[in-house]
Formats: sequence, C-alpha cells, structure tokens
Amino acid sequence: MPAHEGPQRSYDAVIVGGGHNGLVAAAYLARAGRSVLVLERLANTGGAAVSTRPFSGVDARLSRYSYLVSLLPKKIVRDLGLDFRVRTRNVSSYTPVERDGTPTGLLVGGGERRTREAFARLTGGEREYEQWQRFYGMTGRVAQRVFPTLTEPLPTRDELRLRVDDEEAWRVLFEEPIGVAVEDRFADDLVRGVVLTDALIGTFADAHEPSLQQNRCFLYHVIGGGTGAWDVPVGGMGALTDALATAARQAGAVIATEHEAVRISTDGHTAEITYRTADGEGTVDARHVLVNASPQALATLTGDEAPPPAEGAQLKVNMLLKRLPRLRDDSVDPREAFAGTFHIAEGYQQLATAHAQAAAGQLPAAPPSEIYCHSLTDPSILGPDLVEQGCQTLTLFGLHTPARLFDRDNDAVREELLAATLAQLDTHLAEPLADCLATDADGRPCIEARTPLDLERDLRLPGGNIFHRELSWPYAQDGTGRWGVETRHANVLLCGAGAVRGGGVSGVPGHNAAMAVLEGSSD
Repeated sequence: MPAHEGPQRSYDAVIVGGGHNGLVAAAYLARAGRSVLVLERLANTGGAAVSTRPFSGVDARLSRYSYLVSLLPKKIVRDLGLDFRVRTRNVSSYTPVERDGTPTGLLVGGGERRTREAFARLTGGEREYEQWQRFYGMTGRVAQRVFPTLTEPLPTRDELRLRVDDEEAWRVLFEEPIGVAVEDRFADDLVRGVVLTDALIGTFADAHEPSLQQNRCFLYHVIGGGTGAWDVPVGGMGALTDALATAARQAGAVIATEHEAVRISTDGHTAEITYRTADGEGTVDARHVLVNASPQALATLTGDEAPPPAEGAQLKVNMLLKRLPRLRDDSVDPREAFAGTFHIAEGYQQLATAHAQAAAGQLPAAPPSEIYCHSLTDPSILGPDLVEQGCQTLTLFGLHTPARLFDRDNDAVREELLAATLAQLDTHLAEPLADCLATDADGRPCIEARTPLDLERDLRLPGGNIFHRELSWPYAQDGTGRWGVETRHANVLLCGAGAVRGGGVSGVPGHNAAMAVLEGSSD
C-alpha cells in the first residue's frame, strides 16, 4: 500500500516491521482469516533479507546482508505455498594454508573418497577425517532431533535433553565450551579452526567462553534443516522475502510501506498503534501486535525499559568479479574452492589471536573471514551479459570485528579492515584480487563493505548485531513463555530475530508468533 493511502481503523493483528519474520506471521494469520496490517518504515519489505543492485549500471542483484539459507523450515515453505527454492552447494568448504613452504589446503566435498584423501594429504593420516566423520555424525543426529522442535511450543530443558537422547552430544553442545570438544577430538590446527568457525559467525567469543554463547551459535549453525547444510537461495535472498510478501498479500494482508510505527499503547486486550508517514501521524487499533524488530525497538514502542544491546562483530563485503582469481594451490579449481565456504585466516590459533587482539581494542592483524560465490551455484542473479562475460560474485563475511572497534571513525576503520582482510585473501591467490574486480558504470571497483555500525544505521540493528541479541538456547527458561515470543504485555508479541529460537533467516519467530495468536495463548 502506498504511503499516501491510510490503512483502515482496526485489524485483528498489526505487524510492526516487514522483514521476513513479519511477513511469515502476516501470511499465516491472513490465511487463517484474520485481518492483518503490516507497517514497514522503509519503501520496501524484506529487512536484512533483501537483494539489491549495489553497483551503478551493473545488472547484478546481490544478497546485500543475509546470504545463505539453513534454518528456514520446509514446513513454512509448504504451508505458505511459497514460490521459493534453494540449491545445495557441491563443495562444503575449502581452506587454504601454507605447509612447509608449499601452498595447499583442505577441500571438504566432492564425495566421501575425495574428502578423505584431502584430509590425508593435509594431515598425513586417517585420524582427522575419522574424527570429523564421528563429530559431524553426532551433530547430524542432534540436528534431526532438535530442528523439528523449532516450530513447536518450547520444550523444557529436560524435555529437549530427552529428545536429543545422547548424553555425550548434550555435554559437548549444551554444557561445556565447544573449544573443549574441538581440542579433544582434533589435532590439526586448520581442522580445528574450520570446525570452530560455525561457533563464531556474528558472535564475538573465544572457544572457551564460559557463557557458552559460542555453543549457542554453533548449535544453530549445525541443526538447520535437520542436516546442518547451508544452501543458496535461488534468485538471492530477495526472492524469499518477495515470495513471502506475495503470499501475505494474496491471503489478504495489507502491507503499508513508508509507515513507521512509533508507539504502542495496550491494556493487554486491545492496542493502539501510532504510525508516522510523510504526511503526518495516524493510529490504528488491533487485538494483537506482533513486533518484527529488536527487543530494544519493542521497548521503545511500548515505553518499557530497554535491555542493553548485544554487540555485533562482523564485516560484510559484496563484490563482483570479472573472473575468479587463480589460487596458489593449483591442485584446486577456483570454481570448486569458491563454490563452498572459502576460509581465510581461520586456523584455530589464528582465530584465538584475532579474538584476543580485538578484545584488546585492536583490529586483528590477520582478520579471519569466509567467502563464497553465489553465482557459481545460482547464476540467475546476474544479467545475461555478465554471465556471458564470465563474471562472478563474491560474498565475504568477516569475524572478530566488534562494533567498538569502529567507534573512533567508522569510515576510516572500515577501509583499514577491508584492506587487511583482502590482503589475507591475496596471500592464497596467484593474482591480486584487485585485478579481478569488475568496475561499475563510473569506473569504480565493484566492492562494498558494511560494518556493525553501518548495519545499526541502515537496518536499526542495535549494536549492529545480526541476531538482534545473543542467541538463546532452544528450550524454555524463566519468562520465555509457551512459544518464546511472549512479552509482559499479553497481546504484544516479539516476532523478530530477538525472540527465543530467533536469529538467522528462519521465519521461525514469525511462525511461532502466529501460532501463539491462533491458539489464543496471548489473549
């Protein structure tokens, strides 16, 4: 709905924020016959799960912020009849390293025999691969048992433990720092680092952090889809949120863009939502309000005390290349190396050093990061001319760069970090990455970087944290409610990533908030 058209006076449910979780909730509620209004402050829906053309005059539609899919249940895709597909990456990961003066690396993927041989070539024996198989066999069994619970009412801790039905796995994942398991099971520093990276995506923590926030991050990264596989969204992330917006509208939901909610007043039974547009303020009444925003934004809307923001810790870089760069390790085809996750400076000791430096207020000397090429798996995001020319995208996600490091001068530190990060990549390339970058219509290199402070400014993510807050355990704790979306206001629910079992592109909080409304648990 355009900004100049006002919504009707009253709805069964008003959803604040048109990100993917809000759209999931809108589609479920509208399909159940509820009248639904979505208020979105921007001119478009999608939140962080959007596709854009960031480079002037270049027909490349990139997933600007979030970029891979693992946690989105197929149940949601089926229930809502979404026109959305994902593709599996043929290679899981490639991690380059120099050993005894020789460039080599670890390629995981391409079949069991090839992966086993890659481990043996790197580590000199069978042990590390056998341990890898045992470890990920264990996490795979946990994934099969835990992932289905994400769209069910919250289990208690004991109920989830019984569901996992594996005391060793429970101890490794839920009770002791993940660094203990990594060090007990693996001997090779590079293999240890590859395992640990899943515990550090967007999470500033050491392998032995007592709070276990790294374990919670690791858990969500290995349970997705019941397999832990991270897939490529066909058409980019915007394809998902476009499909969700279409499903919501077709079910009867009204989506009002350029309508910013500024206040929620509620007595627990009915609520009045005040919104602002370019033409002034308006109000709308609702039986239920679902807030697809951070816990801090929720508190601001309701006038409650806001929790402290959780600090973000990542660098996101989007690039378009004329061609993929050649590797110093010439035993690996770049098209395979970049098809999966390409780990840079992510050995176990390198990760520990980078964390220690960042914790001391310094940029990591060797910034850890990981890259993948979306267009190798899904070339549909590129225009025909770019495909014909052999152009490819690269998406880079940097670790251990907490928001505090950018406070003194975000622009200057961003450029310094980007240069250092790309320099680390260059140490494994047979040609500088700069020589491979495409240029836009104005002759500028096709590369853009976003820090936590950029995400806080652009997307209103407190602290630039991509999960809205520290990830939670997927079981009930004091005050979490039946679905993990409840607030102290009976008819106001949190359906964003800050809900219990939120974080990542999952739609789970949106689904669960809709279920809470439909079963009347929030009445």
